[in-house]
Amino acid sequence: MTIIDTLAKELGIRKDQVEKTIALIDEGNTIPFIARYRKEVTGDLSDTILRDLETRLNYLRNLEERKLEIERLIDELGELTEELTKKIRSAKTLQALEDIYRPFRPKRRTRATMAKEKGLEPLADYLLSLEAKPGDSLKEAEKYLSEEHEVLTPQDALQGAMDIIAEIVSDDAAYRDIVRHDMFQKTTLVVTGDPNAQDRTYEMYQDFEEPVRLLKPHRILALFRGEKEGVLKLNFAANHDVNADKILRQMITDKNHDSYPYLEEAVLDGYKRLLFPSVETEVRSVLKEMADSESIKVFAGNLEPYLMQAPLTGHVIMGIDPGYRTGCKVAVISKLGEFLESTTIFPTKPHQRIRESKETLKQLIKKHGVSVISIGNGTGSRETEQVVAQLLEEMAPEQIFYTITNESGASIYSASKLAEDEFPQLDVTIRGAISIARRLQDPLAELVKIEPKHIGVGQYQHDVNQKQLSQTLENVVEDCVNRVGVDINRASPALLAYVSGLSKTVARNIISHKESHGAFTDRKAILKVKGLGPKAFEQSAGFLRVPESRNPLDNTGVHPESYPIAERLIGQPLDMLNLEKVAKELNVGLPTLTDIVNELKKPGRDPREDMPKPILRSDVLSIEDLEVGMELTGTVRNVVDFGAFVDIGIKNDGLVHVSEISNRFIKHPSDVLKVADIVKVRIIRIDHERGQVGLSMKGLN
Repeated sequence: MTIIDTLAKELGIRKDQVEKTIALIDEGNTIPFIARYRKEVTGDLSDTILRDLETRLNYLRNLEERKLEIERLIDELGELTEELTKKIRSAKTLQALEDIYRPFRPKRRTRATMAKEKGLEPLADYLLSLEAKPGDSLKEAEKYLSEEHEVLTPQDALQGAMDIIAEIVSDDAAYRDIVRHDMFQKTTLVVTGDPNAQDRTYEMYQDFEEPVRLLKPHRILALFRGEKEGVLKLNFAANHDVNADKILRQMITDKNHDSYPYLEEAVLDGYKRLLFPSVETEVRSVLKEMADSESIKVFAGNLEPYLMQAPLTGHVIMGIDPGYRTGCKVAVISKLGEFLESTTIFPTKPHQRIRESKETLKQLIKKHGVSVISIGNGTGSRETEQVVAQLLEEMAPEQIFYTITNESGASIYSASKLAEDEFPQLDVTIRGAISIARRLQDPLAELVKIEPKHIGVGQYQHDVNQKQLSQTLENVVEDCVNRVGVDINRASPALLAYVSGLSKTVARNIISHKESHGAFTDRKAILKVKGLGPKAFEQSAGFLRVPESRNPLDNTGVHPESYPIAERLIGQPLDMLNLEKVAKELNVGLPTLTDIVNELKKPGRDPREDMPKPILRSDVLSIEDLEVGMELTGTVRNVVDFGAFVDIGIKNDGLVHVSEISNRFIKHPSDVLKVADIVKVRIIRIDHERGQVGLSMKGLN
């Protein structure tokens, strides 16, 4: 089966779709460009399917390259046979391929290699041939006695032969499959911990066991982390005797055969010393990879709606970065995100200058016309919130509101080169307050300035494969940025760098060109940027907006290559058009024509307009205000394997366990919820000691 056949089958799409998409990728087209502007070529494949196709394509191509390499390596050893070649070429995974190559892989000096150096391999072959009659094995072993090789007795010779057989058992792909199958289907993971440990993080795993096949991704990551920290001990309780017996029975069925006791000892030794430890390492790796993939998938699923939150436009916003000893940093930004003024207040302990802090905030609010206050959710957040809520009550009936904003990564941004370039004269802490304000005003434009994994909407992000995590999240950011589009005259270099076809260098060149020559006046002017050639223009132009252009199409998602078609539609009653008929008349694909018409209907439309707006508050809740049975409205802050965390306006987010999300069975919370959703919840449990609140959504949404 070819790569094209495999991809078509796995993704459930036609072979011609796969073939044409691969051609587009190989020509250097980006996934956002292909998804948006080559729909007729791909058969209108979504960006999700295109990403999956690209990932699997890379894997399968690497697999084919590795097959050729392994064939070459085995052939150089003079061991390549037709049967081996057939096995190599039919291998479906890298794991299966490495199993085939394992017996031929160069090894460090082992007991088996030392036995081979002593000339004992023919004796091992003799035992495996099952030709020995009673007493023959011992007689055969006498032929290999050698003072030079320190083989002084028949038992020495037989021991060396058994060492060779033990390694053969460990390297055999079929035997490894027996153990793998048992590990994944029948083995139980038994966990023990120190019951006297002060750290309660792993309390639920102190005395825990679960079949390997039932282990959940988040649990795997937690257990491996606990083991790494030395708090937990993990034991894979496999069926060792059964597995060893299966292997032995495949080698020999006659227990009375002269070779049997030697083969039995070799199998048991090979199983315990080599095979099981090796497969256990593999299984751990597979479990980790599976848990990583699922965790990264959850992170990516959370990141997209978080980035695509509706911007809170048209407001002067005050950002507050809470703190204790050094006070709370305050920054005010204009309706366009420009920095206006900053200060520091001290409403929290140990200072608690509440009256003075309120007066300072009141003056800033009145001076700049602040209508929304964005409070970071870090240390001192809820104490700051109480002061702000009291102030807003005192300032009534003025319509001023506040919200708590996720500040994850704000400190990383504020100390970055990008922040330094944006605000060279400002203190690091003030930059953080500006970021907290801007995250409310335009979440996407601000959050792209931070490495995605630091945004804080995942689970166990520090435990997973960092390269895979970064690549997946970068793809999510890229898709979001290009779905929204970018105003080239107002975008930061960080935002521009995510535009299809633009590198970080070209993004900086765009900023430099604008600083030297003024704002871009149309899309064609983009071609004057250093390093931005025809290919980069083709890939990026449709995603870059130029509101200042005389051509209204330059502020839409219509690609310049489609301007002649769009221009023929301008002024026509778009809702009355027979699109199929017009597509034939204009010789254009129906998907492209549909996109053009939608852009002309709502030029410059922001797809984030459809997303729920953040909940703005004017009063404050504490856990003491809550009662079981109370119904509240909250914002989903994070979705994980076991449930969702919802901000209901108290210090800690409440947890909706997966069993409390819906009356119907759901496999994963993300089937129902996504980050930034506004949901109704009912309080079902309050733990005042731990500050935890259990929530339910059943029957409310």
